Amino acid sequence: MKYALIRRHRRVWPIRVQCRMLGVSVAGYHEHFVGRLHMARRRHLSAEALVVQIRAVYVANRGAYGWPRVWRALRAQGIRVGKQRVQKRMRQHGIRARGKRRFRVTTDSRHGLSIAPNLLNRNFTVAMPNQAWSGDITYIPTNQGWLFLVSMTAFKCTGMITYTRGDRSCTHTHLASHTSGPHTRPVWI
Repeated sequence: MKYALIRRHRRVWPIRVQCRMLGVSVAGYHEHFVGRLHMARRRHLSAEALVVQIRAVYVANRGAYGWPRVWRALRAQGIRVGKQRVQKRMRQHGIRARGKRRFRVTTDSRHGLSIAPNLLNRNFTVAMPNQAWSGDITYIPTNQGWLFLVSMTAFKCTGMITYTRGDRSCTHTHLASHTSGPHTRPVWI
């Protein structure tokens, strides 16, 4: 506060006189402003340019990075910036890492459909091909949304019998896999 007053009136009264009247040293006054000048020079990146760089790193990592990883990425790019400065700019501009998505149960066991009996009873050894089949459904995230891959495999078979892709998980996608289709690939031992 005193240094700012001295600086404001430096053209009216000599700095030495003002320092003596306010009880501060001339060296302290000069050190204060020289230190600020060095700090301003060290900040070769303006606040706006830094925010642009932070947003670029943030978008490149699909919003998953918080300030520590953004700071490390900026350092890896050769941008010298302090942790607190990155943290402050991200907070000021509302840039936050998106949290982990909650696990959501997608199985609906409360339905009126009949449940197939367990005929294998975990006995996966069969005498001949095409006696027992196994099926699975996999959800694959893509840029256009979810891709549902339904596959059928026969025991005593070295490859997949059939698979079907669909954009919705519904009964006709599963049935299309079961009733074969253009992607049928029987490979027998």
